[in-house]
Amino acid sequence: MLFNSLDFLIFFPIVSLLYFALPHKARWALLLAASCWFYMAFEPKYILLCIYIIGLDYFTGLLLARLTGRKKTAVLVLSLILSFLPLFFYKYFDFFSLSAARFGEFFGLSYSPKLLNLMLPVGISFLTFQSFGYCFDVYRGNQAPERRPHIFALFVMFFPQLVAGPIERSGNLLAQFDEVHRFDGKNLSFGLRRMLWGMFKKMVVADQLAMVVNAVYNNPTAHGGGAFLLATVFFAFQIYCDFSGYSDIAIGAARILGFRLMENFRTPYFSLSVPEFWRRWHISLSSWFRDYLYFPMGGSRCKPARRDLNLLVTFGVSGLWHGAGFNFVIWGLLNGIYQVIGLHTKKLRDRLWQLSRLSFLRPALALISTFCLICITWVFFRANSLSDALYILKGMALSPIDGILSTGKLTETAIGLFAVFILLAVDFLSTRENALRRAFGRHTALRWVAYLLLCILILGLGVSANEAQFIYFQF
Repeated sequence: MLFNSLDFLIFFPIVSLLYFALPHKARWALLLAASCWFYMAFEPKYILLCIYIIGLDYFTGLLLARLTGRKKTAVLVLSLILSFLPLFFYKYFDFFSLSAARFGEFFGLSYSPKLLNLMLPVGISFLTFQSFGYCFDVYRGNQAPERRPHIFALFVMFFPQLVAGPIERSGNLLAQFDEVHRFDGKNLSFGLRRMLWGMFKKMVVADQLAMVVNAVYNNPTAHGGGAFLLATVFFAFQIYCDFSGYSDIAIGAARILGFRLMENFRTPYFSLSVPEFWRRWHISLSSWFRDYLYFPMGGSRCKPARRDLNLLVTFGVSGLWHGAGFNFVIWGLLNGIYQVIGLHTKKLRDRLWQLSRLSFLRPALALISTFCLICITWVFFRANSLSDALYILKGMALSPIDGILSTGKLTETAIGLFAVFILLAVDFLSTRENALRRAFGRHTALRWVAYLLLCILILGLGVSANEAQFIYFQF
């Protein structure tokens, strides 16, 4: 069930009305049933996979609380293997099988790869990470084991963030199921505004830009460097609005019901460095890898060489999480390499800026250079293959203005540019909280005009749900 669909427009108000009509003790049953219905709307049979992961990690949590020492660690490792086993078969088995065949061919060995060709269950990566994160928290002693199986199941399957995050922490979400949530007009107002803004991001910005991006990236040999450059910049905003739009709708829907989900994006394209970008982008996943992979490997509290390796491994695994392909691995490693180089050149760069006496230009140049570096990585993320990515990068380098309007999508390009302008204006104002409050906080009429304009833009320029699913559903 897509957020940007008529089904959800009917489903969510009904669930909300029933939720506040029921006594607190019965609400968990409604939310769990609604979450199962929501997930099964995509593919009913995969609810069995959810049950497997929930059951496994529920009993793991109980067992971890009773054990100590090596037995406790062994149980965590076994849980890790069993939790990620479905993800491996559904998402990575074919990739590793094909990679083994190519590796064998390189050494003159003949190997016929066995492929499963399984359809990837929607949201399996998010569900697995959230559930196993709970086990890790119990192992560390940061979270008491949840002894009520129905509440743990609801924690894993809470429908607003079930399919594409944010990846919630047990310490934040579990306790909220025990809170008595009463209908609150402020929560309703915040939630509807957030959902409306998310719909605009998804249906107007992301889906209009996707028309241009798909035309270029799905047929790169028919376009020149200018078209590659335009499509790459458009994809940077497409994936941002597609994913942050989903998060906005999830956060808004949860708030209406009284739940507070973590923020997942904080205006990432106003970052002044790559590390800052990753503190603002997909925060729930970035912090998951930081807390459950980077820190356990030693983080930055070790020798520089080991720290650099920890960064590269973390970002390499992050790339593989996003997709079973070498282009995704390179995307992740490239982001890691940026950070390693940045750490080793920081003192030199600071010194050069001091000597140049042009430090006043540094923030603007840092913002532009960070955006350009991130766009280079997006080429590998969006390209259909590694060879396509290299072809596109070569085209942008050799002929950056060639055929910039050759996409045949002039209307979509114009609408996309207009929508991106609105997006950046709102994001900029959101970084200046006082300016945003002055502009809208004291002027009720102005706020309602803005809401009405957003509705008009969504209805007039938005792409229907039948034509555009959320990008991160594939992860």
